[in-house]
Amino acid sequence: MRQVRKRAQGTDHRVRVVVIRFLLIASLVTAGLKLVQVQIFEGEALAARAEQQRAMTIPIPAHRGSIVDRNGVELAFSVEARALAYRPVAHRVEIDKWNKTHPNEQLDFDKETAELAKRMREVLGDQVVEAEVLAKLRSDKKFVYLVDKVEPAKARELQEKFPFLNLEYRAQREYPAGSLASNILGRANWRMEDPVPANHSLHGLSGLELFRDNLLAGKPGKQMVETGERTDAVIPGRGRDLQAAVDGSDMELTIDADLQFFLQQKTAEYGQRSGSKRVSAVVMDAKTGEVYALANDKAFDPAAPGGVDPKSMSDPSVTTPFEPGSVNKVVTAMGAIEYGITTPDAVHSVPDSIKVADRVIRDAWDHGRLNMTTTGIFAKSSNVGTLLLAKEINETRFAELLGKLGLGTRTGIGLPGESPGSLLPQKQWSGSTFGNLPIGQGLSMTVLQMAGMYQTLANDGVRVPPRIVRATVRPDGTRVEEPRPEGIRVVSPETAKTTRDMFRAVTQKAPNGNSGTAPVAAVTGYQISGKTGTAQQFDKAAGRYSDSKYWITFAGILPADNPRFVVGMVYDTPVYSTPEGHSAAPFFHDVASFLTQRYNIPMSKEPTPIVPLVK
Repeated sequence: MRQVRKRAQGTDHRVRVVVIRFLLIASLVTAGLKLVQVQIFEGEALAARAEQQRAMTIPIPAHRGSIVDRNGVELAFSVEARALAYRPVAHRVEIDKWNKTHPNEQLDFDKETAELAKRMREVLGDQVVEAEVLAKLRSDKKFVYLVDKVEPAKARELQEKFPFLNLEYRAQREYPAGSLASNILGRANWRMEDPVPANHSLHGLSGLELFRDNLLAGKPGKQMVETGERTDAVIPGRGRDLQAAVDGSDMELTIDADLQFFLQQKTAEYGQRSGSKRVSAVVMDAKTGEVYALANDKAFDPAAPGGVDPKSMSDPSVTTPFEPGSVNKVVTAMGAIEYGITTPDAVHSVPDSIKVADRVIRDAWDHGRLNMTTTGIFAKSSNVGTLLLAKEINETRFAELLGKLGLGTRTGIGLPGESPGSLLPQKQWSGSTFGNLPIGQGLSMTVLQMAGMYQTLANDGVRVPPRIVRATVRPDGTRVEEPRPEGIRVVSPETAKTTRDMFRAVTQKAPNGNSGTAPVAAVTGYQISGKTGTAQQFDKAAGRYSDSKYWITFAGILPADNPRFVVGMVYDTPVYSTPEGHSAAPFFHDVASFLTQRYNIPMSKEPTPIVPLVK
């Protein structure tokens, strides 16, 4: 009985082994047959399906940051767009292939391209000219761009109807206020010079758009996607990020868009009225050095169709220095008070001329020997009196003051192409150099540097380098204040106030020869401290200073008794013989009046005192 049971168990085991072997063999045969089917009978169809779903890596664009004014007004921002492209040769080949395999469903190349050109005109309107688009569609080129800056929704609408259209991502820079602050902002556009398509993006060409390009542009990412047959249309839901894009940061400026608009209008107006080649002006915070407005008489529209002339994209207010003339007499005034050489009421016997080395310097008006107060020397802009005081300061101390005031070095405002101006080191001064510098000839500066000297007076003797970027805002919303420049102590607070008070007499109108050079700069109800300037331009051809070409300047503080703003302006080669080309004081008056209203500046507690200038 046991023997029979053992035989049965052995038989069952052999049966199971046979069954398992059979199943394995059957599986292998089935797999082989399937392989034959895939490779031989279905290979062509599967290859076609593979062609329909191709994997490719595409860039993920980074959003370029916006630029706003100090009040959040948008000055520059980016919007998404598309470029429509087309492959004429490839499309013809595809149509020929289709027609060979579909004799009953023939396609007509001319008909398709005509329909596309017509539909593009209907959808895009004046963005395209139908005949021009049709010519591109029927060209013998491998690849053509049909139209740029297309709204994404309109681009998708066209591609849905005409799948052979290629869409390329674009970003478009918008400047909603046109030419407002254009010399500051500069210009950015879509750049494709880089051979790597992933690096195609909005990039700056000038101004802050260029200088802060890395901050604004961000970093593009990349994504793996699948595209449809013979098109670059991405199949939805089939992508994954390989590297996320990092958007650019927004930038907040110190300028006030409303004041900037006003200043641009006024620089253009006074440029025409004075017949100047160029007019530049700046409004600066008296305490912080923040630039509220920086303008030239000529601006440009960054979004102008057809591009912008590169010559118009410069910013002369920071790139083009000038000789300041008598505005520079503030250096002698500060030095004379700081070193205890004189007091505002001290009387000086001022002759009609003075000899410095081999040069004879005279005042702008004829006079015999005059008894002038220190205040009168500067209020009436006496060259001779200024040089008498400068001689007592001496060359070394004068040179030190120029250095502390930042002359001969860039302000570091953060705008491209900034000029340091020119100032010879003291060791290179000739015998006549010290006859030029105190009266504002023989050195050059930008309108920012000129205003900076008066900002020193307004800020109790501490010069704060100007800045125009207030903060940046990161993509996550974090606001980062720009570092504030360190102040440089130039003179004592007492010297600054005394000098500031002396320069109020520039705007006074009084009898008996006691009027200053710029009563028209006065603003009713406010004490104004400032200085006029006239500088001869050097004639390179003649090798001497010109008798007919000048720079006209003005720099002033509002209000003098409680400084809030500093304003500076310069005219390049005005028609000097006309009243409008003779002085920039009227321009200052207009700007100062606007500032009092715009910022509700309280009136001065007391009127400007009338002081004697001559005795």
